[in-house]
Amino acid sequence: MAFRILVADDEAPIANVVALKLQNAGLGVIVARDGLEAYELALAERPDFLITDLQMPGMSGLELCARLVAELDGGIPTILLTAKGFELEAESVRGLPVRRIMTKPFSPRELLAQVQESLGLLAAT
Repeated sequence: MAFRILVADDEAPIANVVALKLQNAGLGVIVARDGLEAYELALAERPDFLITDLQMPGMSGLELCARLVAELDGGIPTILLTAKGFELEAESVRGLPVRRIMTKPFSPRELLAQVQESLGLLAAT
């Protein structure tokens, strides 16, 4: 069974690039266009990993992570995407399952590598 990744970003071009990169690597992808849709999909689909934008309509990426921690007993391992100028301190994500914070623009290849590493799909070198 392939891993399933939930991609949440209100900017369709970013969500599409990320989804395509993950799908081309053989991962299953679910796309949400805002925080509320991501929350509902996460509860219904129980993805293995979450990639979410920080600033989205309906619910921010941080709020999404916090609510999923409460609902899903620890939440979902997450990469948080943020626009330049909205950099987060490590303190902001304490207690959340955020594995990495990446600033836009980011390398889709690097994002894929981070997801694969977090899921244990990359051999240790």
